Amino acid sequence: MLQPASIRFLKDLRKNNNKEWFEKNRKQYEAAKEDFAQLVQTLIDRFANKDEEIAQLKAKDCTFRINRDVRFSKDKSPYKTNMGASINKGGKKTMTAGYYFHFEPGNSFVGGGLYAPMPEDLKKVRQEIDYSFDEFKEVIGSKKFKAIYGDLNRSNEYSLSRPPKGYEQDNPAIEYLKLKSFVAMTTVSDAELTGKELVKKITDAFEALMPMVKFMHRALEH
Repeated sequence: MLQPASIRFLKDLRKNNNKEWFEKNRKQYEAAKEDFAQLVQTLIDRFANKDEEIAQLKAKDCTFRINRDVRFSKDKSPYKTNMGASINKGGKKTMTAGYYFHFEPGNSFVGGGLYAPMPEDLKKVRQEIDYSFDEFKEVIGSKKFKAIYGDLNRSNEYSLSRPPKGYEQDNPAIEYLKLKSFVAMTTVSDAELTGKELVKKITDAFEALMPMVKFMHRALEH
């Protein structure tokens, strides 16, 4: 579970997103950062029993800096108002499929998959889905996956409006072949963040996602 003070810090940061306030409250930030890191390490240690590819990871390999890159953004707020962890076999710097936990009061979620792959990797995944659609349907149609996620995120943000080059509209897999990212997410309430069942909820969500992560790995390694 996470500490209520960590939630309070992020809520306060949202209202005071400036360097002066942050420096005055750096101790609270360091405590929240450590709290989050401990949770992430617990998740890695627990879930490594299911997915041994993440067993060697440390929390620092997976957690992101709180400083925002504002160079190309109209929003010049210096800090993120969330903490995130990308848990995959290469850590946060590797562009491969994996698991993700997003900690943000009022907007926390758990899930993962393959986010915004490079064109060559996207081509490989589409090809694997096309060739092995019956298997892919079983992966995302499993009871565990549907109970937690329902389906992959097929919103406009993640999907093309038309079939990608080389595929026809009548392809049985077309709604998944249109995807530009292959991600699934489920929400985590603020009450759950501080509850005793948080680690179980997240690792159950990871477990439901694992067959899809492995499918993506296979596609990328071809």
